[in-house]
Amino acid sequence: MEDIVSTMAIDEKLARIRARTSNIRRYRRLLKTELTDLERNFILKRLSEEEAALAELSDETFPFHVGPRAHNGWAKLDLREGSHG
Repeated sequence: MEDIVSTMAIDEKLARIRARTSNIRRYRRLLKTELTDLERNFILKRLSEEEAALAELSDETFPFHVGPRAHNGWAKLDLREGSHG
């Protein structure tokens, strides 16, 4: 029974990660369009909030780090679109 609950919790977190990622992609697409300053500022704020929420959810869901060891610990793999480091 505990395995089922654990699997459901992971499935829910993965669904939330997919939703956040989808929102981030949508906001990035919108930023490539013609927007008023008010619209652009709103989208930039929402994008920042979504990225922060995704980072927190990812850390909570996957509490391990991937990548080369940095001078102060393990370097985190950056899963954001367009990043290479």
